[in-house]
Amino acid sequence: MDKDFFLIRRMKHGDESAVNDFVKQYSNEIYKYCYYKLSNKWQAEDVTQDTFISFFKHFNSYIHKGKAKNYLYIIAGNLCKNEYKKNKEVSILQAEEEIVNSKQVQEEIVLKVSMDQEISRLPKEFKEVIHLYYFQDLKIREVAEILDINISLVKYRLLESKKLLKKSIHKEDFYGYSFKSENSSL
Repeated sequence: MDKDFFLIRRMKHGDESAVNDFVKQYSNEIYKYCYYKLSNKWQAEDVTQDTFISFFKHFNSYIHKGKAKNYLYIIAGNLCKNEYKKNKEVSILQAEEEIVNSKQVQEEIVLKVSMDQEISRLPKEFKEVIHLYYFQDLKIREVAEILDINISLVKYRLLESKKLLKKSIHKEDFYGYSFKSENSSL
């Protein structure tokens, strides 16, 4: 049995410490996902909180069929889409406020911005797979479950994305950034 099963069971029996454990276990991952999608710290925090509120609001009807984390990602993804529709313009001033003077951090920011720019040019279905697999460090099987597609389609989209990115990226521009192998974790 997976670790979520026991937490869910304890929560269904009214154990508040299990609720706290559940939120602690997944809040950081969900926040990172929301921040990636929204590029705004405060919006990401709000959507992360709303994700858990939505999960617990419908908790009595929740039937555990696997990893609860995947269900949280689906909720968060939908909430991010709604938030993005409300706030299409991203403030440059907010991005400038978050820049730190450290050279290492600046290089990481340049790398992320460059990668984000290249990834943003990919078709939408490729971007989602790239983000979930590489930046959220999910397994191919988990990505397939979240996006409700076949594992073979996830692998295809990863392979095609890498091909497209390699055409547009010069290795030296990305400080040795390398992709993990898709076959490493199903």
